[in-house]
Amino acid sequence: MTRRHTNFNIRRKGITMKPRHFLRSTMLFLLCTAIVSFSTLAFAGPSGTLTMFHAGSLSVPFEAMEKAFEAKYPDVDLQREAAGSQNCARKITDLGKPCDIMASADYTVIDKLLIPGHADWNVRFATNQLVLCYTDKSAYADKVNADNWYDILQKKDVVWGHSDPNLDPCGYRSLMVMQLAEKALKKPGLYQGLLANRPKENIRPKSVELISLLQTGNMDYAWEYLSVAVQHNLKYVVLPDEINLGNYKYDPTYQEVFVEVTGKEPGSKMIIKGQSCTYGVTLIKNAPNREAAIAFLQYMLSPEGGLKILKEMGQPPFIPCRVPTAEMKKTLPDELQQLVEVKD
Repeated sequence: MTRRHTNFNIRRKGITMKPRHFLRSTMLFLLCTAIVSFSTLAFAGPSGTLTMFHAGSLSVPFEAMEKAFEAKYPDVDLQREAAGSQNCARKITDLGKPCDIMASADYTVIDKLLIPGHADWNVRFATNQLVLCYTDKSAYADKVNADNWYDILQKKDVVWGHSDPNLDPCGYRSLMVMQLAEKALKKPGLYQGLLANRPKENIRPKSVELISLLQTGNMDYAWEYLSVAVQHNLKYVVLPDEINLGNYKYDPTYQEVFVEVTGKEPGSKMIIKGQSCTYGVTLIKNAPNREAAIAFLQYMLSPEGGLKILKEMGQPPFIPCRVPTAEMKKTLPDELQQLVEVKD
């Protein structure tokens, strides 16, 4: 009788394999498949819709950041809404609109309206200054300069405006610049004299809306940020540092003026004192897409990423970015820790 071999052969498609070898190969295949699947999940990166509310003056640099970020993370759709910074904050606090990231032209808007209820931290990432913008079509375009701008704005045939101080930091900063000019130039009544020649219809919700009015010749002059003027190729008058809100060394002088705006609660008011232009950004507590939000913030706050774009577009960034206290820094996501320093 022929002896049976316990290690009988399996023949399939001309290949002979013993059971123990077959089992080992199968297990190895399954293990490799599991490793590949795990790796794919681990390194897939963020995906989905990422919602960001931001100041209108950040529209151009954030458009550039959006393109670069989505090229790096093609599964993320960054959707941005530009508005006045207070308006952005109230979309979150009053309207309850879903949002992942909020970036403000005035970092104190985040402090006053979003922390602690809707955000834990506030990273200051860039500076700016106010300038008086105009075009070749503007009345007295060939004469206006840093020594006579206030006389020209008071002429009856000159149309000028600014953004709404209740909705946009550039609005209340425009008023502060004119108050500071009255003090610096020692011209009592200058501030009210300027406002007397600015009808209320020349106040627009956000500063970037004034650009089209300038470019079409429907407005002669408008208060804007320097970065906005550079990005839109506008002519502009540069003011001294003690007036333009662009130099933190003059903060004691800036704080001598203030503007009253609508407050956190409907019908309330709050006083905003002058301070150098400093931008802030935060992650909203109930962010619908926290993973993508952190990835974008990591890119945005990087010296070779978003901060480089800001610098190229006329808006000096803080490198590294800043938070005021060590306690606040501890609340930042781990991915942002190396990009931020503690500096008041």
